[in-house]
Amino acid sequence: MNLKTETTIEALYRIPENGKAEIVNGELVLMAATGFLPGRAGGEIYVSLRDYERSTKSGYALPDNVGFIVNLPNRRSFSPDAAFYIGNPSDGKFLEGAPVFAAEVRSENDYGEAAEAEMAAKRRDYFAAGTLVVWDVDVLKAEVVKVYRVSHPSKPQVYRRGEVAEAEPAVPGWLMAVDDLFV
Repeated sequence: MNLKTETTIEALYRIPENGKAEIVNGELVLMAATGFLPGRAGGEIYVSLRDYERSTKSGYALPDNVGFIVNLPNRRSFSPDAAFYIGNPSDGKFLEGAPVFAAEVRSENDYGEAAEAEMAAKRRDYFAAGTLVVWDVDVLKAEVVKVYRVSHPSKPQVYRRGEVAEAEPAVPGWLMAVDDLFV
């Protein structure tokens, strides 16, 4: 007899310092640390969002490794590489609900058929939880930002070097040069 117990939110609080995980299909999914260029790209997105937050006072820019608690049949949490959140801030606890905008920056292992299927499933989960826009940021191979919207979840708008990406309608008026994601 196989008695599988589901991972709880409390388990996320016990991940070792600087660890990153999400709860998917009842299991704790640990995420590997990232390399220089993807990590820097996530940081650049956060800094740009923070500037937007300060000028508009319309929400909260959040960096990598912030937990968002959701209540989907197959997912209990997200931990995007950068995000914008318009809900109520919390103290030391994870945030309740999904961000309106999430950036997922590809790392070395985020390529191939299996990785593409996982990322598509995660985008569907983001949209089901209330996220309006998800960026798929590829600074390692294609050097593009694919902007997926809840209104057109399978038809991204693609931005390349030399162009300026946006996250409408999630972050109104916010723009970021794709070139800023690179050294």
